[in-house]
Amino acid sequence: MENADHRFDGARVAALLEAYLRAEYQWQHGGSWHDIVVGLPAPGLELAYPDATSFGMLSAWNPQSIERSSEENRHADDALHDALLASGRRFLPAFAQAPNRTWREPSWLVMDMDAPEFDALARRFGQLGSLWWRPGQRVRLRMDAARPDEHPDDANVDWLQ
Repeated sequence: MENADHRFDGARVAALLEAYLRAEYQWQHGGSWHDIVVGLPAPGLELAYPDATSFGMLSAWNPQSIERSSEENRHADDALHDALLASGRRFLPAFAQAPNRTWREPSWLVMDMDAPEFDALARRFGQLGSLWWRPGQRVRLRMDAARPDEHPDDANVDWLQ
């Protein structure tokens, strides 16, 4: 699923950024779910996978944060799953959700993928926001957009355009 080139005004990008920063992120290991928090390290993940060189979390649901049907989202998720299998990288089930549970998106946590390759994969599946970080560092939100002029810089956000 190739990403259509959507351009958003600064207000929409800023609103989505705030939603992504407030979202709750979790990954699954051993039948339990574990938190990931933007701006904090993820020591549990690092303990479970001590040889991992990087971690990234992305979804294929609702490209560009535009709601799609469940069927379209499941099809896109299957395609992302296939791409992760083909990559040979380790990956785990994950999800993101709004704190009030008004939305939830199945996601995948992938290990050992460098930032340019990860960003290309997120872009291929139309993701405006994704998470990526190296062990021992804070979890960072990566926005495939330009920082809106009216939005202050945030040390936990990487702007890719």
